[in-house]
Amino acid sequence: MTTARRLATIDELRSHLSGGPGGAPGFHLAELATSEDFWEDDGTRRALAEEQYEAERDGLAALLTARWGPPTELDLWPVLERSLAGESLPEPWSTLCAHTPELSLWRDGDRWIGLGVSQWDKELPLQLLALVTTVDPPQP
Repeated sequence: MTTARRLATIDELRSHLSGGPGGAPGFHLAELATSEDFWEDDGTRRALAEEQYEAERDGLAALLTARWGPPTELDLWPVLERSLAGESLPEPWSTLCAHTPELSLWRDGDRWIGLGVSQWDKELPLQLLALVTTVDPPQP
């Protein structure tokens, strides 16, 4: 997927927050890119893929920053710790914190737009994710 297509996907998500595949009322989460898995890897391919996905995230983030200004950086590890301790968190934050350590967030009216690099486990693929939600992020 090209950068232009990724921006178009984010714009589509911003205009459709009624649910459906990949979303629920109040949010949409989209995979903008997905790597191969890392089952047969000594760590080298994974490290290169992490660099690539972070660079792609940063490039897309620069374009979103031009639209909406500097992002808020949200560390989701403390949110995961709260969830594991039994705190009930709203979606998409409850699920997102389980596999995405941090998000860059922009505010556009009543919507939050987020970008992050996700990985459910070290052998599983990396994903470049886009989030659009009307649900405010958890407070620190």
